Parts: sequence; structure tokens; C-alpha cells
Amino acid sequence: MRRAYLILLPLFLLGLWLLLNRSVSPGHIALGAALAIWLSWGSTRLRPLRAKPHRLWLLAGLAARLLVDVTRSNLAVARLVWRPGRDLSPGFMTIPLKLRDPHALAVLACCLTYTPGTVVVDIKRGESVTLHVLDLQNEEAWVSFVQDRYERTLLEVFQ
Repeated sequence: MRRAYLILLPLFLLGLWLLLNRSVSPGHIALGAALAIWLSWGSTRLRPLRAKPHRLWLLAGLAARLLVDVTRSNLAVARLVWRPGRDLSPGFMTIPLKLRDPHALAVLACCLTYTPGTVVVDIKRGESVTLHVLDLQNEEAWVSFVQDRYERTLLEVFQ
């Protein structure tokens, strides 16, 4: 995996450079290649922790669930916002977690924040995540939702 990263990142950056400049002249290729190699080398120094995911095929199911959840949440938030006279009950809640891997916690935070109506406020590694919900009706449902739909898969992938 590390070797693929060392090859694919510079190629991606070179392709992006050429695309943004709309030129494949030798000068742009040389400058883009030099920048791609230098930026790839520099980026390895910024990531002291290495992710060690297992069972990557499970992430496809997670992405599909996230797409469904984002679509449902968009519709629910639209109903809440556009329906006059509806009393919202926003609130903060803490969800206990078993996740310890920082990469898994980052993926979980992205999944929850991408879903309209929810924002991750705080993460305590190996303990909990604090979440703000636009219309908090049932805390137990939210806890089981996050643990069953996201955390279980992330535990299998990252730990």
C-alpha cells in the first residue's frame, strides 16, 4: 500500500497540475513533476500516524449507508425547516464509543457531520462523541443509530 501511495500521489498531483494549467508542454510537465515529487515527499512528514485498515470492502457498504442517511436527513431537515409552527428541540448528546483509532474517529466525525441536522462537537478517543442534533427527540435511538450503522463497521475496518 505504501508503494502505491508513493507512486499514485505524485501522478495525481502531476495530472492535476497539467489539468489546471491546460497545457502539456515540456516545461509544464517538468515543473509539475518536480512539484508533485516535492509535495509528495513533504506530505509524508505531516502524517506521523499510519492508518492500518483491514477489510476495506466494508467501506463500500458504509458509503452506501451514508448516502442513504444523508438523503433521508436532507428530506427530514427540509420538512422541519419549511413546515411552519413546528417546534424544534435542538440539543446536545453524548454517545459512548469503543473506537480508539484516530483515523476511524475522523471517518465517524465526517459521517456524522456530513449528515444534515447533526454536527460533531467533541470527540474523546475511546470514550465518547458529543453530537448536536437539530431535532433531538429520542437520545437512545441516536445512540443505537450511530453505534449500529457507523461504529460497528469502523471497528471492523480499523481495529
